[in-house]
Amino acid sequence: MKALVEQTVSREPLQPHLLEMAAAVRAEVLAHVAEGRADLSAPGRQRMAQQAAGLTEEVLERLAAARVASGQPALRVAEEEIVRRLALAMLFGLGALQVYIDDPAVENIDVNGHSRTFVTYCDGTKKMVGPIAASDDELIALIRHAGAKFGLSERRFDAAQPEIDLRLPDGSRLSAVMGVTERPVVDIRRHRMKDEDLAGLVQLGMLDHELADFLAQAVRAKQNILVSGAMNAGKTTLLRALAAAVPPEERLVTIEQALELGLDTQIERHPDCVAMEARLPNTEGEGAVGMARLVRRSLRMNASRVIVGEVLGDEVIPMLNAMSQGRSGSMATIHADSSAGVFRRIAAYAVQAPERLPLEATNLLIAGAIHFVVHLDWWRESGPPSRRVFSVREVIDADGPLVISNELWHLDSDGRLRAAAPLSERAFRAFGCAAGSRAGARAGWQS
Repeated sequence: MKALVEQTVSREPLQPHLLEMAAAVRAEVLAHVAEGRADLSAPGRQRMAQQAAGLTEEVLERLAAARVASGQPALRVAEEEIVRRLALAMLFGLGALQVYIDDPAVENIDVNGHSRTFVTYCDGTKKMVGPIAASDDELIALIRHAGAKFGLSERRFDAAQPEIDLRLPDGSRLSAVMGVTERPVVDIRRHRMKDEDLAGLVQLGMLDHELADFLAQAVRAKQNILVSGAMNAGKTTLLRALAAAVPPEERLVTIEQALELGLDTQIERHPDCVAMEARLPNTEGEGAVGMARLVRRSLRMNASRVIVGEVLGDEVIPMLNAMSQGRSGSMATIHADSSAGVFRRIAAYAVQAPERLPLEATNLLIAGAIHFVVHLDWWRESGPPSRRVFSVREVIDADGPLVISNELWHLDSDGRLRAAAPLSERAFRAFGCAAGSRAGARAGWQS
């Protein structure tokens, strides 16, 4: 029955009458609470959930009986379960959106107004499944509720602050806008692979054993790594896997626009990890704390490594300074169309930053801060599309307007990673220090 319900809820459009009935159940449960006939504030999450489930069951039975008495067809068993799950999700989660968030097969959820929702599954299929709320106003209220509950600080979602980014309890990333579009738009990116390490990504086909061994050695040798790629290419997944190779005794500080990495929740892997999240200004326009400021703050936090979830703008300069000023082994992700294109993107961010760094100065920072760039993209040549490492590039030096680099690996037309250039002597020395000898630095890869 559970499998049938999950398939019905997440693979087929929700029937409006089921959504309406779930909303009615929720309203009556809340009325019981307001009148003091029920208490859902009991200490202990499990006890509260049990009380809510019991009360929801009572209300659902009464409304279902009233439906039959009025001459309407009785709900099927599967439909009752859908209403029950929807009602509980409306009470404690994100309503109808919650059933898609809870589905392990769902990868992306895109909402264009309350009545048009598109769900993309991990097998690449995409379906329209709306509606997920009774109206656009109800959808906006749902996102406001999420902004007040989730994140390190409350995030507004109204005419004065028409955009919001936040991490949901399961680690999914929610982004929403209103006012600048005709209808409210919500996009949820689910992270299905939150606990993968490099070996796990090898099993998924993102990279091969040889490159996984090399990247693990690079992490242990405290080389600074930048992960690049297009949107939805798997940058965050690879960054988590790289972080899994960091020794557990090291102190990590992660910095993000909206919490997403979740390394601080992986206590066994990272027992000493601090997650920092940028803060938006309040209603008076004050109190904002940007990522650039957080990167500078991290330099005073005794961090072994600083990990920036995504470089988006002027934080690039303090990040490069942090990498070149003793925070070896730091990592970040950045949007780019190729491993070589990363340097152009960094230069574009740097010239827009308050420091207005010229290209030559930016390139000197890059050469002194970044050791390797790992580029990801979608492989679509044969079979279903899959995320792959397309290129690994080592930064060698800077020469005026140019960043000198070697492409160590690249993806051939047959979908295989090929070694393209040998590792530099500087990197060999760094690997040798970590592994104990120059020969040890060669282990696990071939030039």
